[in-house]
Amino acid sequence: MTNRIILLVLTAVSFSLAQSTIKAGQPATPWQYPDSDGKTFTMESWAGKVLMINYVDPDEAEMNEPFNDMVKHAIDVEKKLSRDYYKGFGIVDTKATWKPDALIRMIAGKKSKKFNTTVLFDYNADLRTKWGLKKDSYNVVIIDKKRVVRAVYTDKMTDAQMKEGLELLIKLTAE
Repeated sequence: MTNRIILLVLTAVSFSLAQSTIKAGQPATPWQYPDSDGKTFTMESWAGKVLMINYVDPDEAEMNEPFNDMVKHAIDVEKKLSRDYYKGFGIVDTKATWKPDALIRMIAGKKSKKFNTTVLFDYNADLRTKWGLKKDSYNVVIIDKKRVVRAVYTDKMTDAQMKEGLELLIKLTAE
């Protein structure tokens, strides 16, 4: 009987942990993922920078491209954001797609060049599970310099959300 109670408690705790969803105001839990060359990165690879993590199902790679274009414009043209204080990058949810790794790497390579960034690979959907991110989507997570989550967008961003996200990035990099 005692073993059954312990098993029920452990199952309930495991289920609640698996269902946790990262929210604004919470510290971002650590992670580490490789790039296409096998080099491992963590959040601390960009210590002191505001992070914008694009956690992407390869089948939805274009979903929030307009937001990334807006951010790129703010960096390259308007000079409202500086790469000295900001790092945007992608983490590919390779488990969410039927596409082979070679094709995913090719697509990721094009995005990496277009946005002058790093693309990492989550082969087991660990971060999606750990952070409660949406499967089959394009999640955008903004994290401040102290590694506190400041915003989470789990679907196609509206015009208002894109404006809000860009203003947040600008504000956070100025702090």
